[in-house]
Amino acid sequence: MDTTPGFSILSDSDIQIVKSVWESIRVSARRMIEENPVLKPLGQYAVLESADFATGLSRVLARQHLDIYVLSRDLAELFRSVYEQAPGLVAVAAADLVSVTSRDPAATDPLYPFLHFKGYHALQLHRIAHWFWQNGQKDTAVFLQNRSSILYAVDIHPAAKIGKGIMFDHAHSIVIGETAVVGDNVSMLHEVTLGGTGKERGDRHPKVRNGVMIGAGAKILGNIEIGEGASIAAGSVVLNSVPAHTTVAGVPAKVVGKPKFATPAVEMDQTLPEASLAAKLLGRA
Repeated sequence: MDTTPGFSILSDSDIQIVKSVWESIRVSARRMIEENPVLKPLGQYAVLESADFATGLSRVLARQHLDIYVLSRDLAELFRSVYEQAPGLVAVAAADLVSVTSRDPAATDPLYPFLHFKGYHALQLHRIAHWFWQNGQKDTAVFLQNRSSILYAVDIHPAAKIGKGIMFDHAHSIVIGETAVVGDNVSMLHEVTLGGTGKERGDRHPKVRNGVMIGAGAKILGNIEIGEGASIAAGSVVLNSVPAHTTVAGVPAKVVGKPKFATPAVEMDQTLPEASLAAKLLGRA
């Protein structure tokens, strides 16, 4: 069985959230079909003909056909079987969807990320791959990693541990290494790398704590810790640990102040402190 904390159980609160999210998606699917008849087959198959959130999500993740030897319908059944064995993954997927719709101004309807946002899809595919990895089925896990990399241009090692309430905004070219750990309520944009610094083995990737905001193109390298509520500016190269509730920027990254909010990821706060910023980035302060 999967030993990932919180993924093997489903609380009454989780069940209610999943049901609420699913009902909202179903309402939006009916609206989509009425307004866009050409999308009726998608809306029917992925949502209205799906018994529940887990079935619909399984079909969404499997519908983008890739491998001539592995059929889409077989993948959908495989994903559904994982959700049956680890129902907590369903709650986590719902939490991720809520995070996207609350943080991304482009996600004006939960149906949009559910059906179309590759960051959401890549994250859910990783969660399934991670379950297989944790349960000793590494061939399936690596197959799904490769599938995600080709489909979504998001490459996450199946062993990487990722918490709930995560948003990958745009997501293109996100890379997360094998021993990386990402906490809850983290947001990261496209071209973020959580990588190593060479060919060393063992524990070699970043540990990103809860509520961290990581801007586009940031590279966080090595077995370092990004403290809770920290903010990493876009384009930064982070080679050293970052204290909690601190903003860093630059190449290499330096401390430039503090985020405006305790959880900048939730607020999507990507601003930099104004006072003495230029001097700090130039090493004069």
